[in-house]
Amino acid sequence: MTIELGVAELAATRFAISPLSETVACLLQIAGLDQNAVNLPWLRWAQEELDREPLDLTWTWPLLVNGHLSWPEFLVPAPQDSGASIENDLAALGRTTEHQVRASLHRVFGEKLPHAAARLAEHPASGLRAIGEELREAHDRLVAPHWTRIRAVLDADVGYRARRLAAGGAEKLFADLHPDLRWRTDRVLLEGDRWRRPHCVVDRGPGGLVLIPVVLGSPYVLIKRSTSTQTTVRYPARGTGALWTTGARSPGAGTVRLLGRVRAELLQALSSPATTTDLARALRVTPSAVSQHLRVLRESGLVERERTGRSVLYLTTPLGESLL
Repeated sequence: MTIELGVAELAATRFAISPLSETVACLLQIAGLDQNAVNLPWLRWAQEELDREPLDLTWTWPLLVNGHLSWPEFLVPAPQDSGASIENDLAALGRTTEHQVRASLHRVFGEKLPHAAARLAEHPASGLRAIGEELREAHDRLVAPHWTRIRAVLDADVGYRARRLAAGGAEKLFADLHPDLRWRTDRVLLEGDRWRRPHCVVDRGPGGLVLIPVVLGSPYVLIKRSTSTQTTVRYPARGTGALWTTGARSPGAGTVRLLGRVRAELLQALSSPATTTDLARALRVTPSAVSQHLRVLRESGLVERERTGRSVLYLTTPLGESLL
């Protein structure tokens, strides 16, 4: 799969975080589609939650779990700004025009639409409202309880990618985004064992690409062949592997002897990015105590920090990981 990208489009390429993208991704994980093994602890929790009280996804589920290789792109519209919120995402979903809804449905299902898609094509406005309500409920039940930690991983990923871009341009950025992605002069190539279907060129949407890291999603890069908004490149976020294991493992005895129990536990917890408030809550100590320990760990080169908006995220450095 090839995405042709000129200088203007590359200059307009940006990162975004999308709670709606996480919501759709987690529903696909629950459906058993492209499951990512690192999210199995979350998946077990989600299945218990749904066993307790199922979700009503009458409109949404048939569009996602449909026997095809894709699903309608309007379910995850390209975020228009960096203010990641489910309200913004659902508002963008609601602005999808009737023509865009029908065109997307036909791209996925062909000319003869199945019942659920045909019903949506006949009543796009009311159907989108119903889908928005279902996705909001799914977000509130399955994503929101973990959003603080998920958002920290997403913010840390975007910060890391931005530094790669600043250090080496598009080539360095795309070389590290995912093993299946490559940058070649004026295009992005999606290759690998999964992509053995006939080659195609993406009908890129207006402007640059929107790069969206995803925690609760596929281990693969997902790109729509055709879209009515900006083309999104959804890829697994860096650091997801440590997210659900944080707190499940104890630091080694040698690390505890060297650093002390609290600092060793802090270092272990920061395998997944977190704020001082998150750490204080997780370790049941005061935020001021966490700050003091973090200062020592930073001065020793074991953790680093990065500001994202109004928050400061802390993360274990490679030296800290080696020590663990």
